[in-house]
Amino acid sequence: MHKDDLQLDDDTSSFIQKYLGLSAKTFFISLFIVIVFSLYLDTLLFGNYSLEVLLNLMEYETFLKEEIYELKHENAALQKEYFELKELESE
Repeated sequence: MHKDDLQLDDDTSSFIQKYLGLSAKTFFISLFIVIVFSLYLDTLLFGNYSLEVLLNLMEYETFLKEEIYELKHENAALQKEYFELKELESE
């Protein structure tokens, strides 16, 4: 039985060695590293603190700055109108 078990292990490792040129241990370590790195990149690109979120926040910041500019001008026009009306009222 031991000979068959060893032969089965040799067939499995020879498959990995034959087609990938790696030992089974090296293959599984490399596979683990690739999976962990892929998960890290996924989180980096699509997670809560991702590049996509950063770009959306930058776009929203631009929108808010434009809104502030427009509201300041509207406020100045309304203050001018208010003071003109107040001046007419006091006469």
